[in-house]
Amino acid sequence: MGRFLFGVIVGILIFFLFFYFGGGKAVKKLGEGLTDTGKKMEVLEETIRKEKQELDKGSKKKPFKEESETQKRSQ
Repeated sequence: MGRFLFGVIVGILIFFLFFYFGGGKAVKKLGEGLTDTGKKMEVLEETIRKEKQELDKGSKKKPFKEESETQKRSQ
C-alpha cells in the first residue's frame, strides 16, 4: 500500500512539473531535437553502408588465412 501511495505522489509531482516547465512546448522542443538527431544518424548510416560496400568490392580474398587452415585440420 505504501509503494502505491508513493507512486501516486510521484506521478502527481511529475504531472505538475510537466506543466510547470512548459508542457506541450517542452515536448515539441524535445521532438524537434530528436528529429534532428535522427536525420544525422541516417546520414551516418548511409555513409557507413557505402564504405562497407566499397570495402567488400575491394577485398575479394578471405582476410584470414587461419580460417582455411583450421578447416583443413578439422577435415
